[in-house]
Amino acid sequence: MLYREAGQFKTSYIADSQIFPIRQDRIAVSLLLALAFIGVPLIGSEYWFSAILIPFLVLALAALGLNVLTGYAGQLSLGSAAFMAVGAYAAYNFQLRVEGIPILLTLILAGGCAALVGVLFGLPSLRIKGFYLAVATLAAQFFVVWALTKFSWFSNNSSSGVISTPKFDFFGIAINTPVRKYLFVLGIVCVLALIAKNLVRSSTGRAWMAVRDMDVAAEVIGIPLMRTKLAAFAVSSFYCGVAGALYAFCYLGSVEPDGFSLDLSFRILFMIIIGGVGSILGSFLGSAFILLLPIFLDNVLPPLAALLHLPFTNATVSHIQLMLFGALIIFFLIVEPHGLARLWQIAKEKLRLWPFPH
Repeated sequence: MLYREAGQFKTSYIADSQIFPIRQDRIAVSLLLALAFIGVPLIGSEYWFSAILIPFLVLALAALGLNVLTGYAGQLSLGSAAFMAVGAYAAYNFQLRVEGIPILLTLILAGGCAALVGVLFGLPSLRIKGFYLAVATLAAQFFVVWALTKFSWFSNNSSSGVISTPKFDFFGIAINTPVRKYLFVLGIVCVLALIAKNLVRSSTGRAWMAVRDMDVAAEVIGIPLMRTKLAAFAVSSFYCGVAGALYAFCYLGSVEPDGFSLDLSFRILFMIIIGGVGSILGSFLGSAFILLLPIFLDNVLPPLAALLHLPFTNATVSHIQLMLFGALIIFFLIVEPHGLARLWQIAKEKLRLWPFPH
């Protein structure tokens, strides 16, 4: 009975077009942000920040970028990890070669470099689509890794291509502890998620969805396909580039080109498929599922095997983890092909009508 719209009247267009038009949603989001910014830093441990929360936020940002391209614009891409690599190495070189450059400007420029590369590899989308476009973007994955390894200038003449990110500060505050890195990444992700949410609700986002649904009809009604598709590639690559910079500076600290492999691109793609294609919330739910489920299984399976007196070795436990992980993914896709975000939306719709059946 708590999730009701009774008495909440919309008296203006602005009130009717809010991101969260229901008061309970606004209160829930405010409490969630307060918990994330205030509660978690007070009760969390360094392991939480370094191994769980920071990679969750970084991968959610990368999934958000891919969701803009694939979920909203309908352009399939397998080069997300390559654009993350461009962002990471661009941020490293800006910090290394431009003395005194602010970290926020570094992230913006790193995202801009990734956007330029994304537009370059997005040009084939003007002529091909579907799996053919996926193969074209796959070329970015191999080309970027090859270029970062071949040309040692990008890694400051490192023979292996490995870079170690320098220390940085945010308006004079050194970002040198797991808590500070978490708060910094959380702030960046919240701002970019808010921008993405407003962007997909704008005329640009509606143009993306029109191209996704039927590009020929979109062109007939006056939507410029070239500008719309390339804008989607640019925005998506920008988000992935910023995620790659945060991945290097706030999570790993030291990265190599092979760390941005095709496997990472597939993981990001699975995040949006499981979380929900064409959903901002789905990017975060998918990232949590992909990242946290293996950790959960790793902590539950060994005690369960010992309790049942099963002679499981560590290798057997690892294989069972992969089997359960794949089975759960298939289960979710069968139960709800539109992802976890759709399940959450259905639950909210039922709460709004409960206890009435319809």
